[in-house]
Amino acid sequence: MSPTRVKCPTCKRELDWQTAPFRPFCSERCRLIDLGAWLSERHAIPGEAAPGEERSAPAEERPQKGST
Repeated sequence: MSPTRVKCPTCKRELDWQTAPFRPFCSERCRLIDLGAWLSERHAIPGEAAPGEERSAPAEERPQKGST
C-alpha cells in the first residue's frame, strides 16, 4: 500500500501524511502562517454573530491610533 500523499493547505507542497510532523502542514512555518490568518480574521467561518457580540471591522478598515 502506498503512503497517503496530501498537499499542504498553505503552500500546496505535496507531503506524506504518515511522516509529516506538522500535518496537515508541511512545516511549522506553514502552520504558523495559517494560524496568523485565523487570528487576524483573514480566515473565518461564515455565520451570524453571537447575540450581544459586535462584529469588528477587519484590521485594514480600522482607524489607526493617533490618526484622524
